[in-house]
Amino acid sequence: MPDTHEVFNQATPLGDYSAADDPALLEGLRREGAGWAEADVREIGDAAGSERVRAWGESANAYPPVLRTHDRYGHRVDEVDYQPAYHVLMDQAVEHGLHAAPWTDTREGAHVARAAKFFLWSQAESGHGCPISMTYAAVPALRHSPELAAEYEPLLTARTYDFGLRAPLTKRGLLAGMSMTEKQGGSDVRANTTRAVPTREGHHLLTGHKWFTSAPMSDVFLTLAQAPEGLTCFLVPRVLPDGARNRMFVQRLKDKLGNRSNASAELEYDGAVAYPVGQPGRGVPTIIEMVNSTRLDCVIGSASGMRAAVVQALHHAETRSVFGTPLVDQPLMRNVLADLALESEAATALMTRLAGSVDRAVRGDEGEAAFRRLGVAVGKFWVTKRQPVHAAEALECLGGNGYVEESGMPRLFRDSPLNSIWEGSGNVAALDVLRAMAKAPESVEAFLAELDTAAGSDDHYDAALKRLGQVLGDPEEAQYRARAVVELMALALQASVLLRYAPTPVAEAFTTSRLGGEWGHVFGTLPRGVDTELILDRARPRR
Repeated sequence: MPDTHEVFNQATPLGDYSAADDPALLEGLRREGAGWAEADVREIGDAAGSERVRAWGESANAYPPVLRTHDRYGHRVDEVDYQPAYHVLMDQAVEHGLHAAPWTDTREGAHVARAAKFFLWSQAESGHGCPISMTYAAVPALRHSPELAAEYEPLLTARTYDFGLRAPLTKRGLLAGMSMTEKQGGSDVRANTTRAVPTREGHHLLTGHKWFTSAPMSDVFLTLAQAPEGLTCFLVPRVLPDGARNRMFVQRLKDKLGNRSNASAELEYDGAVAYPVGQPGRGVPTIIEMVNSTRLDCVIGSASGMRAAVVQALHHAETRSVFGTPLVDQPLMRNVLADLALESEAATALMTRLAGSVDRAVRGDEGEAAFRRLGVAVGKFWVTKRQPVHAAEALECLGGNGYVEESGMPRLFRDSPLNSIWEGSGNVAALDVLRAMAKAPESVEAFLAELDTAAGSDDHYDAALKRLGQVLGDPEEAQYRARAVVELMALALQASVLLRYAPTPVAEAFTTSRLGGEWGHVFGTLPRGVDTELILDRARPRR
């Protein structure tokens, strides 16, 4: 080759690294009562940070699922074919209990341990996390009908990935999906028009069209339909006990912006057999158990995506030179990287705190249950909103190299808006916070009590608490200003966790920039005096 084709000053390949070598994650794991799981967390972190597993993720996204409505003989089959790497990722996720392990683990911190593993494994590939998350969330909703739970929960929590359409109770392990959204309703689930007609046999027959059904090859689905008593939650099996396909037909797969390894479908129910879950006419309160759990996973997933983006951006900057100096040492790039790392650490710290609240709430702590009601909704709104701008800035750290598919950054960017849309877009999440405050005043008390634990430790924080008190005390135009209110709540909550548990330079950098007004509208606008070396060192994975 001619000398002009010599390649130099390109960043080196990322290679293998330990994704679990993340101080913010490990500190949160120990703090929230799951230190006993550190060995398992490190094991899955080693795998998630490997080139081998990242290659699985690349393959699963390069060759997205394909729908086969009929077999070669003309029989209706509604099968979805996945790239083999997708199944490998699913198998490993289920084997490690990411789908439902906490529901069978009596140890304190079980939900925190699961959150940490989900956070790490999603860094390699996030699309397959959708059915994993829905299976985790289906269990508490299904418990509203003890008879159904007794049959299905042991299989939903089994650590065996048993893919294929067969009668659910004959399989070694099950996955669950959720199907609520309809063409005419969107987030307004009460506009649901799917009809549920009771039969003499004790089940119902569903007729209707579902606009978004993620992971249509799941074994069972929780769905909403209009029964004679009103909107009711139902369990819909993909295959009936006699082995016949239930009358639910995949009309098409969605051509999505991101999340491409995971199939999302339009489903038509045409007299599909379904079993009531919970009290008839109380479908929304029943399925909200599932929604709350998947909202936590939205926070975890966005925090995971931010962490993956920081690792890529920092590695590139450390192995590339500009004007004779490593890119990471250029002052402005250092500001950008530290700002991105700070955002990522704040998201991780909040994620572990919320997972801890879920764990304690499940075990009967009423105060934590009240905090969770507001905290998860606040976190879901804010952290998922931060990921797209974070992903865009991290991609830009690689320049043109970040804009090409081989870098992996375009996939992170395409996946980044999903969690803000899933389980209620930004407006829905913000308004849900307002509803929670109005309907459950104890959740406000619990939230403010959480913030008070850090009061007096930082002037910027104390000033923010004062502003928040004024905002919450003024209900005028609350709906119009809901996003601004919830943003302040989220920043205060993140700051409270960092002030109590993160190194002082990290917490001070966050409060000075995010609460003190010394921050611009883009990343890379941290003020003078921030300890960028400490922040970047905490973000730097070891090899």
